[in-house]
Amino acid sequence: MEAGGGGRPSRGAPASPPRVLIVGAGVAGLGAALRLRRASRRFADLRLLEASGRVGGRIRSAKLGNKVVEMGAHWIHGPSRENPVFRLAGEYGLLDEGAMSEENQQVDIGGHLVLPSVCYSSQGQVVSPGLLDSMGVLFLTLLEETRGFLHAADVPVPSVGEYLKEAIAQQVKEWSEDEATKRLKLAILNMYLKVECCVSGTHSMDLVALGPFGEYATLPGLDCTFPNGYEGLTERMRALLPEDCVLFNKVVTTVRWGGSFVEPITGRLFPVQVECEDRETFLADHVLLTIPLGVLKEQQEALFCPPLPPQKVAAIRHLGFGTNNKIFLEFERPFWEPDCQVVEMVWEAESPLAEPPADLPAAWFQKIGAFVVLHPPERYGHILCGFIAGKEAEFMETLTDAEVLADLTQVFRRVTGNPQLAPPKNILRSSWHSEPYTRGSYSYVAVGSCGDDIDALARPLPEEGSDLKPSQILFAGEATHRTFYSTTHGALLSGWREADRLIHLYDGSESQRCAPKL
Repeated sequence: MEAGGGGRPSRGAPASPPRVLIVGAGVAGLGAALRLRRASRRFADLRLLEASGRVGGRIRSAKLGNKVVEMGAHWIHGPSRENPVFRLAGEYGLLDEGAMSEENQQVDIGGHLVLPSVCYSSQGQVVSPGLLDSMGVLFLTLLEETRGFLHAADVPVPSVGEYLKEAIAQQVKEWSEDEATKRLKLAILNMYLKVECCVSGTHSMDLVALGPFGEYATLPGLDCTFPNGYEGLTERMRALLPEDCVLFNKVVTTVRWGGSFVEPITGRLFPVQVECEDRETFLADHVLLTIPLGVLKEQQEALFCPPLPPQKVAAIRHLGFGTNNKIFLEFERPFWEPDCQVVEMVWEAESPLAEPPADLPAAWFQKIGAFVVLHPPERYGHILCGFIAGKEAEFMETLTDAEVLADLTQVFRRVTGNPQLAPPKNILRSSWHSEPYTRGSYSYVAVGSCGDDIDALARPLPEEGSDLKPSQILFAGEATHRTFYSTTHGALLSGWREADRLIHLYDGSESQRCAPKL
């Protein structure tokens, strides 16, 4: 069968194996490559084109002094048997005994990890734990209500944020405390709203669609980390591939599909030609794109020739893709108690029922709802990791380390009531919005979009009914998984899904016999 022909390849297919290119060597691309190579010898002609000089994508471990920290993916969310990242990490021996215990795997936190914490107010006071807990229970209860509109014929408001604010406004009417306490309770709820923006990777929960919100699925298991860095997972995956399988610094600029491109040396015809920034070109039968949605939003018009079909373009435009950055701060001595694992901050003038501060230079740091204390201290010393999402996160990227340190030192002195508090001795921060090969952190289902858009983004090209060879262009990555978007396990599963699509295309029976259990 010629490469330009249509239909399923037959068992009498040509001796030359199908040539597969995978664009992006993150966990989706590496996962797809390993699955293809393990499932069938047919997929020996396979290469990954990686734009940067490293594997891992949005999995990126780094050093703060001599401590390993995570610039991107941080936890294995839901580390249990249902989670393929957890299973791989266990198979590779990358987790400690506590994370692997049956007890940890059976804990179901519903996607919200509750850790021992201290909460400071902008007035320099420690917030009452009882008041904090009651507002935390209220917020999670209201947030859980938003998941109940998944199959509703109509939704009361378009966004999760609007629903929460309307529900909070109703709660306020029932509060009987003095005005100062009411203001503090609203400020606490606003802090939780900021944290949820980081979880969802969005500037505001007003941007997150209410109807589809309940489709996001969580897995059981007590979230855990990699003792020696998350990057150990992708480095191990790469090591299982042939030495020359991954080509680095290959920035793809054009993907031409639906054609008949002749390879001069062999005379073979290929339906896809991929052009790189360095002018090198690659011909393939199938190209699997694991490009982040942020890059697709920015480049899809110039990237594809012919252009993508309208439904896929609409999906790329409608789905959300936000920025969630981290700020790591190392202290000589901690100002928090030894058992504290989260330092929270409440700005008493803020409320979810009022507009947030508009002056980014003066108030960007108020978007940080919480700092996680890296544990255990024997491994990390005294490091806080602050999470900041949205426009404030993007603004933070424009500042120097010295400016961020100065601002946050003043914040810590203000909230602790200690004007002599020593500044952090070291800083490291992410800048995912500025990164040219990510343009943000991860996806969410935005107002005006739904799970069908995720499915549309995931569908291969050409579309069904075409006479062209099927699955010339395939799509993977966290933004293409309908229930696990924004997660590493969603990304890995999407890579396996597209690998299985190709395996089935060439030999369905072989995929059933040889597909690995993981």
